This record gives sequence, structure tokens and C-alpha cells, in this order.
Amino acid sequence: MYFCVNRKGKYLKFIMYSYNPTYALLIFIVVSMVLFLLFRPNRGLFWKIRSVYRVDDKIVIEDILKQLYHSEDKQIGINFLVNALGYRDSIIISGIDKMIDGNLVYFEGEYLKLTEEGHDYALKIVRVHRLWERYLAEKTGFDKSEWHGIAEQKEHETDDEEAGKLASSLGNPIFDPHGDPIPTISGKIAELDSIPLSGLKVGDIGKIINIDDNPEIIYKQILAENIHIGSQIKVLENNSTRVTFYSEGEEYRLAPIVAANIKVSIVNTPEEILEDNVIRLTGLKPDEKAIIEGISKESRGDSRRRLLDLGFVKGAEISIDLVNPFGEPTAYFVKGTTIALRDDQARKILIKKD
Repeated sequence: MYFCVNRKGKYLKFIMYSYNPTYALLIFIVVSMVLFLLFRPNRGLFWKIRSVYRVDDKIVIEDILKQLYHSEDKQIGINFLVNALGYRDSIIISGIDKMIDGNLVYFEGEYLKLTEEGHDYALKIVRVHRLWERYLAEKTGFDKSEWHGIAEQKEHETDDEEAGKLASSLGNPIFDPHGDPIPTISGKIAELDSIPLSGLKVGDIGKIINIDDNPEIIYKQILAENIHIGSQIKVLENNSTRVTFYSEGEEYRLAPIVAANIKVSIVNTPEEILEDNVIRLTGLKPDEKAIIEGISKESRGDSRRRLLDLGFVKGAEISIDLVNPFGEPTAYFVKGTTIALRDDQARKILIKKD
């Protein structure tokens, strides 16, 4: 409240304003959302605008090199790079000029090709990117949908010495969390003996060993389906409109273009084939008991170790102790202890029903 005087000073006005906490909270939420959309790391509008007008030559060159490396089987011209990378024409052209001077690329007609030196440089970038994705998967709590964007930034900031230390701290891994091979420091790459899921025939059984994270829109569809690396699948239907398969107690239907981004290895021997009653823990009903078969490869690093420490080990009996009326988490009884798990954690534990 406050007092005020009118222009002629003849009288005083007594004014009282009431504070409304609901309006204040609403304003706070709106302002917070606007600030988040503007300044969200890497994806906020501010950073996108900034990236258009303030571009580091090194970043542009490395982005072009990596794009050419991943598209070596395609004919890549300037327009393709502009559309793929989102830089202005002038920035792409300037970057290419510098790359030609540095003997990293050359033109074959109107299409760009990597020189041997450019190929080696591109491999270093890919190596760092995949090492960072492996680190983010094993050592942090970042969601898998964020790994790629963070690694895209870190790949430009990490030099050879730092990359070596990062690799050592992870035990010099051969594959990243998507199943892509990580180049060694000398440029060697492990070969994947795989075929696209869309190439399997009805009745074929395979194991998912790679999920391509490009293009992002398809990768997000795969993530939304909770399809995991290491999962065994059996194809039920495959035609021009959809691929249907069974995996770990659930049935999935994907468009062929989405299924093509999932790579599998064929399972041939009977001892490799999982029994039909091996499912995810999320498929357990309140009145059922089961035996833990193992933890999915999708659970890595510290998260995997925590589950093992809590008693989710092969051979342990498990049942539901308490169902949350609001959905999740669910409380499971294992090894004489009640443990609450979110659904995204429970999906990574495989069980066999009694």
C-alpha cells in the first residue's frame, strides 16, 4: 500500500494493492519458459542466431569434413552442405576455400571429395565424437537424446591429448553407445557384420547391434519405441508399408525407412535364441514371480553397476511388492529387499516368468 497526492495537492489518496501469489507464479513460469527457449544450451534461439552470425572457421571446417566422411558414398556439392549443416552459403564457400588450401578436400567436377589428409582429419573428429557419446552414456545422467548434441560441441573442443586421456578413462572402447565403431588413434575401425532390420525376412531372428542416430528425426522415433541395443528380435511381418517384430515380450511396428536405421546380426544357433518367456521387467504382473535373466546392454557404466549392487543379478527371484497408483516408480522385491525403479530402468532388466 502507499499514499499519493493529486496534482493540486488538495487531497491524499490511499491505495492498496493486493499481492496474488497465483499470478506471480504464472508470470514466473512464463518468463522461465521464454528464457529456456531462448538460452537452452546448443538448441536455444539465441545460440542458433549466434551460430549464424558468429562462426568459428575450425568448427565449420570440421563440420564439413565429418559430413563428407559420413556421405562418402554420395555426391556432395555446396548446396547439400548448406542444407545439411545450416550455415550460410558464404560461410560454406569460405570454409571450402580454406580446406582446399590446406589439402583437405578437392573438387571432382562439381562434387567435393576428401583427400587422404582430409579423411584422416575427419576420422579424428568422428573418434572424439563417439568417445564423448560413450562417456556421456556411462558416466553421466544425460538422457540418450542429448548425447549427440553435447558430443557435437565437445568434438571441436577436445585435442588429441585430451582424446587419448578420455579413451583411457573409458578402457579404450571399440564401440559407442549406438553400436558405431570408434576409430583407434591410428585410424583403424572395427567392422560391423550386420544388415538393416528392414532387410530381414519373416521368421528371421537377429540381435540389434547398431542404431543410427542420423537423421535425428528417425532416431527420435526409435527412442520413443524403447528399442534397445543388444535386444533379440524375431520378424513377424515385412512389407513395403511396415516391419513388425517381436522383442523381449513386446511387439513393434516400424515404417521400413525407420527399420533401415536399425542394424542387426543374424542369430543362427539354437543356444543363442532366447526363450519366448524372457521379457522386460515392465511386463511382470503384480501376482507373478520371475527369475532375473540379466541386464540389457542398454544399461551401461555406473547405472549398470548400481543395479547389480542392488541385487538385480542373474538367477535372483523377483516380484512386485507395491504398485504406485500414480504410475511409477514400481517397488520390486528382490534379494530380501524392496527396491523402487522407474519404468525406464525396469525396461533394461530381463526376466523369465515362472
